[in-house]
Amino acid sequence: MSKFEVYADKGGSYRFRLKAGNGEIVATSEAYSSKEAAKKGCDAVKRAAADATIVEV
Repeated sequence: MSKFEVYADKGGSYRFRLKAGNGEIVATSEAYSSKEAAKKGCDAVKRAAADATIVEV
């Protein structure tokens, strides 16, 4: 099962990574100033990905 991991980076900011069911990291976030902001970022990705399409550029 895939999961979001929220963690503190070396600089003291918070980030999240999305891991696939096999443990592979498939996405990483920008830095957030708080853990709560990073969790909101996870929610934003979930909402956006639900309707996302693949576009070749």
